[in-house]
Amino acid sequence: LDEIEGRIKPRLPIILGHQVVGIVKAGEHIGQRVGVAWIASACGTCRHCLSGDENLCAEFKATGRDMDGGYAETMKVRADFVHPIPELFSDSEAAPLLCAGAIGYRSLRLTNLQNGQSLGLMGFGGSNHLVLKLVRHKFPKSNIFVFSRNPEEREFALSLGAVWAGAITQSPLGALDAVIDTTPAWGPVSEALKRIKPGGRVVVNAIRKEEADKEILMKLDYPSQLWMEKEIKSVANVTRADVREFLRIAAETHIKPEIQEYELKDANQALVEMKQGKIRGAKVLRM
Repeated sequence: LDEIEGRIKPRLPIILGHQVVGIVKAGEHIGQRVGVAWIASACGTCRHCLSGDENLCAEFKATGRDMDGGYAETMKVRADFVHPIPELFSDSEAAPLLCAGAIGYRSLRLTNLQNGQSLGLMGFGGSNHLVLKLVRHKFPKSNIFVFSRNPEEREFALSLGAVWAGAITQSPLGALDAVIDTTPAWGPVSEALKRIKPGGRVVVNAIRKEEADKEILMKLDYPSQLWMEKEIKSVANVTRADVREFLRIAAETHIKPEIQEYELKDANQALVEMKQGKIRGAKVLRM
C-alpha cells in the first residue's frame, strides 16, 4: 500500500508483492515448496553481512520494491534467499510468517523482554497479532497490553489472550517493561515512552513514519519520556536467519496467523480494506 500510494518509491517498472509462497520450477530443489521474504538479496561481503546483520547492508534489496515480487504467476529469485516451508502450514498460512511474523520476531528479540515482564503492542495488524501469539508461547508469565484505535482490533486482541486492550491514549494500570510500535504515526511512540518503566525500551517496527504528526517529537518531555535510561530502537528489515528461526518456532509451537484470503482479481479490494483499517490478522492473495 505504501508503494502504491507513493510513500515508498520502488524502482519502475516493478511487480509488487512480498511474503510469497510457491513451488520451485527451475534451478535447485525443483518441486520444493518455498517462501520468499522481504529480503531478496544482500552483498554478503560487507561488515554487516559478515557479522550476521545483512538487514543493514547498503546493497540490501527488497522483494517487490527493488526486485520483482509475487503479484504474478511466476517470479525469479536467488536460490540462497528462499526458505523451505514447514508442512504444517498451508500456502496462505505460511505467507504472513515470512515478513509480518519474521519482523515481529526480530522486534520481540530487540525488546529484551524476559518471562514475567509486561509488553505493550501499539497497533494490532499482521505483525503484532503474531507477536502476541509468540509471547504467549515464549513468555507465558508475561502480560500483553494492546493499544489500537480500532474497537474490532481491540476485541480481536482480547480473544487471542491480551490482558487489556484500549485506545492509544488510554492507560492500563501500571507501567510496561517494553512496547512494540507498528503504527505509521509518531503519536503512539510518544504515548509509549510515557508508559514504559525506567530502563524500558520502545521498539519501532515500521518501515516509515508519517510527516503529519512529526511535530510531536519536538514536544517530548525529557523527565517523563526519556529520563531514567528509557530507549527507542528501530527495526530495519529482516535477515534470512530471522525468517528461518521464526518458521521453525512457529512450526514447533503451532503458531498460525489469522488470515483473510482474496483472489488476485480482488487485490484492489484487499488494498482498499487495508487503507480503511479493515484488517483481522493478515490479508493473503491467491494466484
